[in-house]
Amino acid sequence: MNSDRTRQITVTASEIVCVFGTLLGVGVFGGTQVDRAAGGALSADATLIAPGTQAFSIWSVIYAGLAAYTVWQWLPGQATAERHRRIGYLAAASMLLNAGWLLVVQAGWLWVSVLVILALVLVLGVIISRLAAAPSRSVVDTVITDGTFGLYVGWVSVATAANVTATLQDAGLDPSEGVAEALTVAVLAVAAGIGVLLSRVSRGNLGIGAAMVWGISWIAIARATAAPESTVVAVGAVVAAVVVAVAFVAARVQATSGRRALTRV
Repeated sequence: MNSDRTRQITVTASEIVCVFGTLLGVGVFGGTQVDRAAGGALSADATLIAPGTQAFSIWSVIYAGLAAYTVWQWLPGQATAERHRRIGYLAAASMLLNAGWLLVVQAGWLWVSVLVILALVLVLGVIISRLAAAPSRSVVDTVITDGTFGLYVGWVSVATAANVTATLQDAGLDPSEGVAEALTVAVLAVAAGIGVLLSRVSRGNLGIGAAMVWGISWIAIARATAAPESTVVAVGAVVAAVVVAVAFVAARVQATSGRRALTRV
């Protein structure tokens, strides 16, 4: 149908914009790298909740997944797939928001970056709920579609907490060390709660859990080994990571058991 073709083209065009924005964000075109933009407010040592630098390597996997999804939705048999019809334009929107976030950070507009990343995590949350409502029928689709957007929303959920915290600090919020640690642990608790919620909404999408555990674990590693060091935050991050991991494994087991029961019936 023409509507399917329009959707496919929109996703492809958005992927191209996303790639361009990413290359700009990492400095390929001469722009300032993200960790140096806005006076370094988003660098790995800017706040107590900033993940270690190595954590950001997950973007390579996410971008590869988005490229694979863009190709996948063009293949015969995928154009009219219900789940692609449900998420296609949202997937395109997530790519444009991703590029938009990089551009506003380059400009140093941190408060705008908060609005953009909140919109991004909301769009990704809707994508995940729609994928769960229209389960994959193949391993390849599960890996490319559910896996990619699972990693995407999982990582962005953690990044949102870091983005908001960095923006507040850049705006002049400067609590004492003890208060800062307590607030960071509270944010980690909220992140863990969001992880538990996503585990239920996604029916145990392990991509989400893996990305959240990855990001939160790198917060723990960074606070235990690099400035600003904080044993309290490191321990809190470890606890949060364990809670998220257990929630997703439990949700996955429950979802798998439910499908097996339906098959027997």
